[in-house]
Amino acid sequence: MRIVFIGTGDIGLPSLEALLRDAEHTLVAVITQPDKPVGRSQTLTPPRVKTLALEAGVPVLQPKRIRDFVPELTALEADVFVVVAYGQILSRAVLDVPRVACLNIHASLLPRHRGASPIQAAIREGDTETGITIMWMDEGLDTGDILLERQLTISKDDTGGSLHDRLAAQAPECLAEALLVLAAGERPHTKQNEAQATLTRKLAREHGRLDWSRSATELERLVRAYNPWPGTYTSFMGREGKPVQLKVHRAAVADGAGDRPAAGTVLGEGRFLVACGKGVLELLEVQLEGRKRMSAQEFLRGHALPSGARLE
Repeated sequence: MRIVFIGTGDIGLPSLEALLRDAEHTLVAVITQPDKPVGRSQTLTPPRVKTLALEAGVPVLQPKRIRDFVPELTALEADVFVVVAYGQILSRAVLDVPRVACLNIHASLLPRHRGASPIQAAIREGDTETGITIMWMDEGLDTGDILLERQLTISKDDTGGSLHDRLAAQAPECLAEALLVLAAGERPHTKQNEAQATLTRKLAREHGRLDWSRSATELERLVRAYNPWPGTYTSFMGREGKPVQLKVHRAAVADGAGDRPAAGTVLGEGRFLVACGKGVLELLEVQLEGRKRMSAQEFLRGHALPSGARLE
């Protein structure tokens, strides 16, 4: 079959690599987002998807709005569009272009965790498993029929970053199986159960502020889920009487029970223990603004927080 890959995010790189190696099908083009300015210098930087495709000699197209690009897409004479983390909504006119199917690779077991941040949501909500869904695309937000799903166990130490990489590595096998099904002339459709659907939002840095009124278990999951993006943070009152932001990279639920002071209170000496709405969270690795990451012990040696100090 003639395949067009439509994607921008790094989670699609292993699937693109697999399509480039696939002798059974022809990758005729890659569609990705326009290059964007990155960093303080605002250097115009291409998506890694683009770089990989060009190195392999595959044409790359970067429409500003794919909905206005239908004639160019039609000219590619594709059988299948494979879409993963593209970053634009596909109109009905675009979805109707490929002869056989417009498939989406989604990093959750739909209908749970539709939307922009399914990987972080799975860890944050305490799910024990997630997986890859290959879905027939429609005009809704991850609402199309399911072609196939494959499960992946979430480990207790998974972060958003590690789970992202594991799901990215799982996706090519799922995609290959789906393409095999289509090439055989089969068209399996399984409707999603709307009663079980959940929706995730696009994450921003402000979503990573730690709310100490929540339980230590919830906050530990949040720290892992939002590592590396959008990250989690708290703040304390500095020596000059101004709030200082502190990023939290690693944390663990600490042992201990009994009455606790107000949520956000620093407990004891020698360990970075913080009272939560329920339980105690130990901060293990932190980072001050403009400084390198450090262990909690390193931080406490340089920024002694007395027992009873408050984090906000």
